Amino acid sequence: MNAASLAVAVRSGCSQTFRRPQPVLPVYSAMVQCCLMSTQPVPAARLPYRVKLSAGKRYAWCACGHSKKQPFCDGAHRTEAPSISPLRFTPDKDRTVMLCACKQTKNAPYCDGSHFKVIFQDLVKSVKGVFK
Repeated sequence: MNAASLAVAVRSGCSQTFRRPQPVLPVYSAMVQCCLMSTQPVPAARLPYRVKLSAGKRYAWCACGHSKKQPFCDGAHRTEAPSISPLRFTPDKDRTVMLCACKQTKNAPYCDGSHFKVIFQDLVKSVKGVFK
């Protein structure tokens, strides 16, 4: 590259001229781990959501844990976990309830205290990690 072409590159803002070529790393299929779709629900949070529900209104509780509008479904299951459908329900009266966020409840969509087990398992894992 001569001085004139360097000056033109600098004036035109060509940053490609000054970059060093990046090494190309080989990609081995054994090294690449990919999780395209989830078949198990993921916890959205450790504690349940306190939600005020209206009688007669239809709700869709996120069962997969991928929704950005927790605890309700935003359609993320279609791409993230197509095998897990949201739970649709209609309350019979206005009330405030605790909706499950750990996705382990046996009384979906309502919290049954399963999050205590999830929190305990996380605590045991973290303590085991400290004493290794």
